[in-house]
Amino acid sequence: MACEPEPPPPLPKKPKSPPAVPTTICALGDDLLREIFLRLPSLPTLVRAAVTCRSSLRAVRSCTAFRRRFGELHSPPHLGLFINISDFHTPAFRLLRLSSDPDIAAVVRRADFFLTRLRNNDEGSALKWLIRDCHNGYVVLISQSTDHMAVYNPLTRVLDLFPKPPRKICKEMCIEFHVLSSEEDPGPFRVICVCHEIFGAQAAVLSSETREWQIFPWVEAENIEPYNTHNGILLKGYIYLKKGSRASARVLNTTTLQFSRIDLPRHIEGQGAITAGQTKDGKLCIICAVKLTLVVWSWRADDEGIERWMLEKTFPLLPAVDALTDSPADNHDLKILAIVDGFVYLSIYYKPARNLSGWFLSFCLETEKLNKLCPMLHHDCVYPYIMAWPPSLVLKPSSSI
Repeated sequence: MACEPEPPPPLPKKPKSPPAVPTTICALGDDLLREIFLRLPSLPTLVRAAVTCRSSLRAVRSCTAFRRRFGELHSPPHLGLFINISDFHTPAFRLLRLSSDPDIAAVVRRADFFLTRLRNNDEGSALKWLIRDCHNGYVVLISQSTDHMAVYNPLTRVLDLFPKPPRKICKEMCIEFHVLSSEEDPGPFRVICVCHEIFGAQAAVLSSETREWQIFPWVEAENIEPYNTHNGILLKGYIYLKKGSRASARVLNTTTLQFSRIDLPRHIEGQGAITAGQTKDGKLCIICAVKLTLVVWSWRADDEGIERWMLEKTFPLLPAVDALTDSPADNHDLKILAIVDGFVYLSIYYKPARNLSGWFLSFCLETEKLNKLCPMLHHDCVYPYIMAWPPSLVLKPSSSI
């Protein structure tokens, strides 16, 4: 009887592979995290994403180039506007489009746009405050009943009280205030007080660190045209102050505190007041309204390399205003209030009945889209509040994560 062959020996068992380790956000490198964050829709969304863990916060805080790139891709959100109203003890604030963006709504809920920390003094009595500047997240206010000036950040709720500028430099002159701070070190800031009249100007600077005013010499000028109050625009280290003739503007270098002059484009028949501002790419521009048409100039080099005012474009708003209002568009007055990051903020009123509520509008120079933001009755001394880069997302040199 034949013997059956023995079965082959069993193959050795392969060792089981260890289970795959799940990838978490902490395992991603800073560069990859920043590429992901650049695709977020807005600054408030970035804030909520950055504070989820230490890795996300480090990736955002540690890179200046990322913050600059994010700002180029995403315009900072316009949260609302402050309005000085005579019957109010503090400026009124009008919120815009709260329900359209849940991240912006979350920012607004945590902020103090109604300035509750300024409502009362130490004795509990109400104080009267007027807003005088709104820039990079700060609001500058002047007390009408005390010798105090306030610098307040409604988002962080940090309040600083300072003395007003000395009376000797503010007597019988147009006075305006501008707050300057650095995105790289958002702690210290300066407040520049510009006092000017038809014969010259003078500047004073207050540092948040020294808490004292430094007064600079009076500068004589040959101009005899009156200057307007509260119309200066701060842009890239310079304050541009427009005078009544619209032929030229004073310029204050905020580093050297030296005054100079810049000519403006020729007056156009029928134009309203010229307003200075900045385009989306940060260039200086000026815009005027000729009836219901916006005329835009920018300060740039011509074909020969000489910097001068160049007429960029005109934007007829008659069809858009006609579509947004219930009355004929050519019966409306248009006023430019501010130009920030390529957005022109305007008010519009029905001329036959100016006591009726008008509208606060925004116009995007890039998309040429006109938006109706909210109704408004008071159109003077309006200060749009633009969300600044939060200090919590900036790594100070002396700090660590």
